[in-house]
Amino acid sequence: MKTKQWYESLFENYGKKYDNEIYTQGTIGECDFIEAELKSDKTLKILDVGCGTGRHSIELTKRGYEVTGIDLSESQLSRAKEKAKNNNLKIDFQKQDARNLPFSNEFDVAIMLCEGGFSLMETDEMNFEILKSVSNSLKEHGKFIFTTLNGLFPLFHSVEKFYESNSSDGKFTYKSNSFDLMTFRDFNTFEFEDDSGNKKTLDCNERYYVPSEITWLLKSLGYIKIDIYGAKLGAFSRNNKLTTEDFEMLVIAEK
Repeated sequence: MKTKQWYESLFENYGKKYDNEIYTQGTIGECDFIEAELKSDKTLKILDVGCGTGRHSIELTKRGYEVTGIDLSESQLSRAKEKAKNNNLKIDFQKQDARNLPFSNEFDVAIMLCEGGFSLMETDEMNFEILKSVSNSLKEHGKFIFTTLNGLFPLFHSVEKFYESNSSDGKFTYKSNSFDLMTFRDFNTFEFEDDSGNKKTLDCNERYYVPSEITWLLKSLGYIKIDIYGAKLGAFSRNNKLTTEDFEMLVIAEK
């Protein structure tokens, strides 16, 4: 039997608590940015990769877009379907592995926000498979909008202190952070309480990327225009120049 990875264990029973986390509160502003990037063209088909509890899928569907949301977690998808039903929305939520999507030239736009799977994988090759699989799902002149962890941040700041300042409600804690300069992976212990009130501890590791890596990976997949900015929670903008202060970067790539 295959051992579950930390990100699979994390999202087994975490849908409701996840929706209350600080980093999930920027949905409206983030969808405003996406809509501006799409020039409010409601004919465009959107793929939401690592859709979680469906917050972006639901908001974009409310605005009249056709969205397909995919995620690896049944618990997160169950919560997404419940929320869509409560809003009287019909959204195609599917359980899929982002490394091996069943789509080909099907979508005009792909979004992958709040790490949406990418950078959580065990190897760089697996992370690349996500980029490749999503790219294959896009039409010829498709657009890919995603956020990922900014590798410039840990060179100047403590990741552990960053998480401490963003978890004042005590819902989760990151401990024993160690950032590996050779692999740009941050290893940590994540303590949290699931939706049933069970306390859990997971050993996690996440991959941080520097802009030049992301640019090269996307160029190798045929993207012509690649823009990278600082990702501000709920306030994505092309005016936010990426700095060492940004924990995440916002990537906008066009084929």
